[in-house]
Amino acid sequence: MSGRQHRETEIARRIRAKGLAAGRSSAQTADEIYETCNPQFGTTKIKAHRLSYGIALADVIEQVRALFERDEKPVPGIGETLLSAYESGLKRPGPEYLHYLCTVYRVEPGALGYDGPCICGHGHRMPGVVRGELPPADHRASSLSMSMRGDLLIPPNANSMPNEESDEDENILRRTLLQLLANNPKTQLDGPVLGAAEGVRRRMDETLVTATVSPAMLDQWEEATLSFGRQYTSTPPLRLLCDVLLELSAVRNAMTKRQPVDLQERLCRMAAQLSGLSGMIMINLGDHRQARSFFRTGRLAADETGDRALRAWVTAREALVPLYYGDAREALNLAKKSRDLAGQTPCAAQAMAPVVEARALAMLSGSDSKKEVVDQAKRALARARSAFSHMKTQEQHDVAFGYTEKQLYFYQGDVLTKLGQTLEADVVLEQALDKYSDHILDQTLIRLDRAHCRLIDGDPEEALKLGIAALEQLTPEYKTDFIIRPATELERALVKAGHGDRPEMAAYRQQLRSGGDE
Repeated sequence: MSGRQHRETEIARRIRAKGLAAGRSSAQTADEIYETCNPQFGTTKIKAHRLSYGIALADVIEQVRALFERDEKPVPGIGETLLSAYESGLKRPGPEYLHYLCTVYRVEPGALGYDGPCICGHGHRMPGVVRGELPPADHRASSLSMSMRGDLLIPPNANSMPNEESDEDENILRRTLLQLLANNPKTQLDGPVLGAAEGVRRRMDETLVTATVSPAMLDQWEEATLSFGRQYTSTPPLRLLCDVLLELSAVRNAMTKRQPVDLQERLCRMAAQLSGLSGMIMINLGDHRQARSFFRTGRLAADETGDRALRAWVTAREALVPLYYGDAREALNLAKKSRDLAGQTPCAAQAMAPVVEARALAMLSGSDSKKEVVDQAKRALARARSAFSHMKTQEQHDVAFGYTEKQLYFYQGDVLTKLGQTLEADVVLEQALDKYSDHILDQTLIRLDRAHCRLIDGDPEEALKLGIAALEQLTPEYKTDFIIRPATELERALVKAGHGDRPEMAAYRQQLRSGGDE
């Protein structure tokens, strides 16, 4: 421990001793430690709370782990290094870690230095009391005595209170996220969640259009956005959507305040990335209308940055909406627009746009494609491979905001399948499947493409075997319209080819209709 840290600890120890003698609460002692030590040592509020208890970093970590164990969750990755980063202000806890740190210190996020209510929607001084509700009668007396001591159940923060509409939308998302964390199988993308998503997106639109200046974007928001991108392949879509929308709402709240102009680009970049990621997740959830709306919001934010690569990325991602749910010609036009926006700038969109272009061409022509269409699609794939080789290494490993080699293999195989080039497609799809280990949605789509190849080659038995195996690996939260749609197309293709009465069809249909959204 350095001399500076030792002096900080000694001062905190004396304040804590006086507080205990005077009968003050730990929260009151933490406030005094913060007021005394912050000017001298830069002590943060979250660190002041640990010092008010007189415990070490390791003690807090063990309490957090014990709470995870109590809630029957996997052992968390939080350690002393990460907690120290929180206390130094270098990082901000995610919603789940913040919830458990609030539980340990029995305070609300504002007391630890973080804006907004906790993800659980409850008061941590009295677990189980929903925010805004009165406690039961037998607790009111104790609550009153707390407030008389200045130790409120839910400390108000007048400077950070959002409007009622925004607060309600965020509470809906927090409740949904809490249910998902508790593994509630009944949690789904229902009307209230869709309404909250639309509310967050609409207010972001309004802020982008009406704000005269843009606010600052803190480093932890950028880190959180990159983290959400990494989780895109491994986290159930509805769970991830709640996290992303809560972050987007925090960005929007920050944008309503005057901030230095030189940070405008960072904020708008964040809004574009979070809106684009929300659109991507909405595609996976099967809601193409919301997906289009979020991509539109992403375009508004990206236009404010003047970054051609970012604008091209949003447009290329948006092209997937009509590719999956609408007109392939519209997808083709958006892909060409993305390619034009990217220009000669090495970026993810340079590889992504020609792949979408090839997929749209294949969808328009089908498996009976003429040679010139096949050649045109293959030239687009060649451009994509060339652009991929010139991308930055970081972008080649970013599945959400970049473009990876496994994505390139997967979509190349998808194009060849739709063009009826089954021999080439099967080889490429097998290579793609070997590269996927965590993205269950893309794994399923690859397996369905391989089943289509077998059907085109005249082997319906193997096609059904592959189709059944693909659907068996899906848990209910992944059986969205995004997956059910191509699986249903395989069923129709089998029936059209005269295989609707095969014995295996019953098993395939059972898998297709179990746990889905239909």
